[in-house]
Amino acid sequence: MFRSPAPLLQARTMAIVGASDRARWPVIIHRNLTETKSPVRIFPINPGRDEIWGMKCYPDFAALPEAPDLALIIIPAERIQACLEDGVRHGLKSALVYASGIGEGTDPEFHVRGDALKALCEESGLVACGPNCMGNVSVREKLFVYPNPNFNNSEPGPVAGVFQSGGTLQAWSLTAAERGIRFSYLVSSGNELSLDAADYVNFFVDDPHTKLIVLMVEGIRRPEAFKEAARKALATGKPILAVKVGQTEGARQSARSHTGAIAGDYDVFAALCERYGIVLCPSLDDMLETALAFQSGRLPKGDGMAFMSNSGGVVDLMHDHAGHENVNMPPLSPATSKALRKLVGPDMLIQNPMDCGQAGFADERNYMRVCEAVSKDHRIHMVAFEARTPNAPGGKTPEPLRELVDNTDIPVFAFNRMGYAPSEFGRRFQEEAGIPHLQSMPETVRAMKALAFYGRRAGGKIPPLPKPRGKSTSLSPQNIEGALKAVGVTPPRSIFTNSANTAGEAAQKIGFPVVLKIVSPNVSHKTEVGGVRLGLKSKAEVRDAARDLSKRLGKAAPKSSISGFLVQEMVAGVEMIVGVREDPLYGPVMVVGAGGILVELVKDTAFRMLPVNRSTASDM
Repeated sequence: MFRSPAPLLQARTMAIVGASDRARWPVIIHRNLTETKSPVRIFPINPGRDEIWGMKCYPDFAALPEAPDLALIIIPAERIQACLEDGVRHGLKSALVYASGIGEGTDPEFHVRGDALKALCEESGLVACGPNCMGNVSVREKLFVYPNPNFNNSEPGPVAGVFQSGGTLQAWSLTAAERGIRFSYLVSSGNELSLDAADYVNFFVDDPHTKLIVLMVEGIRRPEAFKEAARKALATGKPILAVKVGQTEGARQSARSHTGAIAGDYDVFAALCERYGIVLCPSLDDMLETALAFQSGRLPKGDGMAFMSNSGGVVDLMHDHAGHENVNMPPLSPATSKALRKLVGPDMLIQNPMDCGQAGFADERNYMRVCEAVSKDHRIHMVAFEARTPNAPGGKTPEPLRELVDNTDIPVFAFNRMGYAPSEFGRRFQEEAGIPHLQSMPETVRAMKALAFYGRRAGGKIPPLPKPRGKSTSLSPQNIEGALKAVGVTPPRSIFTNSANTAGEAAQKIGFPVVLKIVSPNVSHKTEVGGVRLGLKSKAEVRDAARDLSKRLGKAAPKSSISGFLVQEMVAGVEMIVGVREDPLYGPVMVVGAGGILVELVKDTAFRMLPVNRSTASDM
């Protein structure tokens, strides 16, 4: 099911095809490897040169002294297939293909190239990253084959990333590094015609140095393999954070045009994330703050959050942000309140969130004592206090924060009201303090909510999908009432009839008032074609309404056929939609939400992958 990217990410020998001292990308990549003293042995390939970069240059793979683990393919798209076929004949194990024009877009030739490359990999066992990518970074192995020198000074860490967008990988990871996030691997996966997100995630789950996985997903190539990799990650306690494009039709079409990826239904992907314990982040900013929070390595044992500040305005704002996210901010226990009264002024209200006044502004150590007292409250599972990293020496020191971390075992965070640009000194301060300093209050709340979500799911098992036992005939208008009754759902009294005259008779049997609905195999949303009448109070009204509905359907949808009419008891109550469908990518999914004629406008819905148990149904 999985292909290993080890030859790619842990290569010891490397050919650079298209080696040149004039082309920008080969020059940058060679300089990266040289300046970082990478242990990889390099074989330049260029048939027009005998020597380059002070090294012997080879005309082709046949001339190399040994078969390389990896080849960087930095040549035009139309020459790549022949080059890789030559490499495979001479023992090449993996390739990194930078060029576009292979597998994406609408040009038929691009897709012919993509099919040929995919077939070569499948037949030969060659594994390839890309095409249409910008390279990778293996920090511990010192393989900096992304054409940017800014990764060269990276320090190894526990976070691995896979981005289908190479430019976004660069922008996000460099910003994340400035905030103190450290990486094991960074992969720009491109069109994923060979290695895909599932392969990389599976590799990172098995990698002992990787503790957290971040993804920027345009489309999932192999949903079942991705599910299996996510299942392994959840079982082994390695969180996955993801940003997924495709919330709009424009985003879905864009993804398909430049990577060839099918973005799929965003709501169903979100349901898959919920099932497999994947934290789905609404933005790149959110994924950065959430990754920083997860990098601390602590998971909460519950969802109770406490927020400390030195501003009443922050308290008011936090009420709003926490309320929007529906998070749990429990009141502090009497014992905690008593302990806090000794630490804050008599004019400060003991509450959660809490304004600590001068106790939080003037005395850093006392501020940490306040946070420590709150952390001991059995109702509280995470604590965040307002603070930002210092820009230069001479101000606060990290020791009080470090003492707080050492004196509690729950996750502890600092947060700021807004985003800011931390200095290098501030980043070192954060590391010495051992407390992630998050930015912007909404992102802070969502990051802590994500920790609570994953804390409930970590180490869990995914239930297998049972074989379906239902019958499609149960969904027909004639049988649906009996099918509902069989599982304990009481439907309105209903009679299906095939003519306007018999509709009036059916209504009299049910009892007035009634609802009349047109039944047509060509119409799913009856209200859109004027196919529903409410509150009919006599046989004549029902008969006339049925005839009128037939005329309206003929005008609204001339090619539609009429099977008959459904006459139902008129009932009142809360309207809901409950539905199940088979998603072509991710499998069977259930939706529950606000129903009625505004269902698609209001979009108050919850999606979950099947099977759904009583607890999940309650959450929905």
